[in-house]
Amino acid sequence: MYFEVELVRDVAVLAENFKKDVPISQGSIITQLLENLLQEKATKDHGYFLSVTSLKRIGKGEVVEESGNVLFPVVFNCRTFLPIKGEILHGVVHHTLRLGVCLRCGPIKYAFLSARKMPRYQFVSGEKPVFLSDELGKIEAGVVVRFVVLDLRWIEKRGRFRKEFVMLASLEGDSLGPIALSGSDELGL
Repeated sequence: MYFEVELVRDVAVLAENFKKDVPISQGSIITQLLENLLQEKATKDHGYFLSVTSLKRIGKGEVVEESGNVLFPVVFNCRTFLPIKGEILHGVVHHTLRLGVCLRCGPIKYAFLSARKMPRYQFVSGEKPVFLSDELGKIEAGVVVRFVVLDLRWIEKRGRFRKEFVMLASLEGDSLGPIALSGSDELGL
């Protein structure tokens, strides 16, 4: 689900970016804010940061004694993406395994759809493994699948700033399953 949230972040501007008697530009503060959000990527509470939609306020800068950098409090609105249990989403299959398929859904790289949660689908091994249904539905790499979110977990690992969500998916329900091939004209993708 998409949300619009108000956030506050302290943005550090490097002292070397200042010129004597010239005020720091709003543009350099905003640029640094966007770079910080790109590195942060997501939070457990708000989900993935998609875009800054409005800038509400840039507070007065304070010099940080240790570094000499200037810290500006910034208040802004941001559009975020955070799936919710029971929500119906679309994802693209990128791996087909005997135990299920791995999907990508927007910024979420790791969504797993277990074979146990695909009623009426049978695994068919081969050079290009696939799940086939009695109604000739086909789930394979590159196919867009409509699914329901079973669960979502926030993963935070040290090193390389790995912070992300992983998701479990299901096809148990009405109007769920393969839609079309990724990039298909049917979807307008």
